[in-house]
Amino acid sequence: MSSIALCIPAFNAAWCLPRLLESANNQSIPFNEILVYDDCSTDNTREVAVKYGAKVITGRVNKGCAFGKNQLAAVAQSDWLHFHDADDELLPNFTQVAHKWINSESAPDIILLNYNYIDFNSNEPIGSANFNRNDLLDDTSKFVIVNKIVNFAICKKLSFLSIGGFNQNTEVLYNEDRAFYTRALLHQLRFDYEPIITCINYRYAQSMSASNMLKCAQAYYHVSVELANALGHRYPTEIAECFWKNAQLSAQYKDWTLTRKNIIGARKLQSKAPASGNKFFNLICTFFPMFAHQLREFNIRLLKPQLRSEQ
Repeated sequence: MSSIALCIPAFNAAWCLPRLLESANNQSIPFNEILVYDDCSTDNTREVAVKYGAKVITGRVNKGCAFGKNQLAAVAQSDWLHFHDADDELLPNFTQVAHKWINSESAPDIILLNYNYIDFNSNEPIGSANFNRNDLLDDTSKFVIVNKIVNFAICKKLSFLSIGGFNQNTEVLYNEDRAFYTRALLHQLRFDYEPIITCINYRYAQSMSASNMLKCAQAYYHVSVELANALGHRYPTEIAECFWKNAQLSAQYKDWTLTRKNIIGARKLQSKAPASGNKFFNLICTFFPMFAHQLREFNIRLLKPQLRSEQ
């Protein structure tokens, strides 16, 4: 029977680790390994992890999640890896569903997982991934480009290591999941999708600060450039939409340099304006793209200031 390791990067996670580790220890089929990478925490993350039976790898310098995940993969002895953020949770069926895949002779390199997205404060459901498996299998490249895929997946360890794991380039650290799936795609790893919900992804208001969102936009741009360079000839429209979407986000945070870079990225793919959205904005964007984004932001801040009140 194939083995699987739960790999948890953690920084100052003593407040949330008990919930995750309890959910890990309550699986009907035990994990073969539960590993925690303590990324120079200043709280008692290590002690909490040990209390719940996890093996702890201690970092000497804080280098972020991508580095921590790669360190966990290097230490893991199991055939398969599941990376899980310390502030999320597993459902009791996780390992049972996982073993259905990892014990199959035709298992792919990466199995994407379905999850519930829940607001942490209210415990109200926000949604689920609910990906279309047929879309993934019909055109994996397009699927990875157009969908937001987060870290809920099971990875074959040898395949993960063969492509170098997570991209540790500082330019993409705030978009590490998209950077990883892009790397896996370009190395032609095989993907599949499990529709049964096995994880809980919590939304935390404090993690969505303007500072972090702008860093995410900057990282998203660099991953989009990588996609454009590799696949722009096959998926110009889809990748251009990534640039247009990110241009609007960059404008929202008034990073006009990044806005311009995204516009240039889309224009290089022969896209003069977004394929969807406000027709008036798109018309102006066709001729004056920077002005269109500046005008849009000006109008939002003037007419709907509540949409920008936290920035």
